[in-house]
Amino acid sequence: MKIKLEKLSNLSKMFTSNLRQIDKTPLFFLADDDADDQELFKEALSEIDKSIRCLTASSGEEALNKLKTDLKQLPDYIFLDLNMPRMNGLECLVEIKKTNTLKHIPVIIYSTSSAEKDVEETRKLGADYFITKPPGFKELCDKIKYILSGKWTHENSQPDYQS
Repeated sequence: MKIKLEKLSNLSKMFTSNLRQIDKTPLFFLADDDADDQELFKEALSEIDKSIRCLTASSGEEALNKLKTDLKQLPDYIFLDLNMPRMNGLECLVEIKKTNTLKHIPVIIYSTSSAEKDVEETRKLGADYFITKPPGFKELCDKIKYILSGKWTHENSQPDYQS
């Protein structure tokens, strides 16, 4: 009886693992202290594909806590605002890149800044891409579609810091 239960348990784990592999719906994680920006980002994702999921945090500290302990599934993309309370985006980026379970996840800086020094600093710290928050909804959707297309990974990490 014990052997049968172990086999069933193993089959259940394999089945769950296979379902995760089949489900290719992207999971986004957004750390941004502005609730309106969070909502707009989630609306843009829904506009692109209603099945895309997005988890949020309001600070770098909250983001790290969720990413390290609260999530059943790691996100496919992490978007970080630079200016957040308690722990800013730069500090959060450094911690993400030091964490074995997180360092492989693409981190996209998503900020109102378009300063070259911010772009260079985040790149040196391991950010994979830099997006300046666009002025309109359509532009935001276009930028997210570009990230989803994967084309940005072939551009030598050229930042998109122009609105």
